[in-house]
Amino acid sequence: MSSMSYAGNIEVTVVDKQQNALPNVVVYLIPNGQSPLASADSISIMDQVNTQFHPHILAVQRNTQVSFPNSDSIQHHVYSFSAAKVFELELYKGLRANPLMFEKAGVVELGCNVHDWMLGYIYVVDTPYFSQTDALGKASVTLPDGEYALNAWHSRISDKPESFYLKVSIQGDKQVTMTVPSALLPDVNAYENSDNEFGDYE
Repeated sequence: MSSMSYAGNIEVTVVDKQQNALPNVVVYLIPNGQSPLASADSISIMDQVNTQFHPHILAVQRNTQVSFPNSDSIQHHVYSFSAAKVFELELYKGLRANPLMFEKAGVVELGCNVHDWMLGYIYVVDTPYFSQTDALGKASVTLPDGEYALNAWHSRISDKPESFYLKVSIQGDKQVTMTVPSALLPDVNAYENSDNEFGDYE
């Protein structure tokens, strides 16, 4: 790494067409003309709490392991048939399954064979520079100065990330607003988010 590469901080605000803040959106930056950096040696957690996936959306870097504990007192049978990862896990209270490695970037949609209403997502990115927006639709990422493609993803955003990405140049701190171009998809979890139509599922 060049000694002239400094760290800057980018604050990203994600809004819809009506300028409403969108929480829990994955934002990630891909460096231009650089190879992706290796994943950190860590394990992320996708739990089951009150017969819901917790968190509803989990963002991880490619080649990260994810553990699936079961904090409920009942059995879950978690599965995914997504192109980015196909697996099945029978999860019992007090018994931990071995963590799974997520080697391929993309969307991993999770379900439960025992509880049809359970729905969650693991979004695997090919960059170490990512975060998720808070209740105000804001996320911060620290990264070296340089040129990046800024992308955003959420299960209710119908637009592909590459269709509305932003080119950003990082030299010190920067603030950027991303506007989702199309209408949001219906909220499949609306029954548990009646107070906030685009609620933070965590």
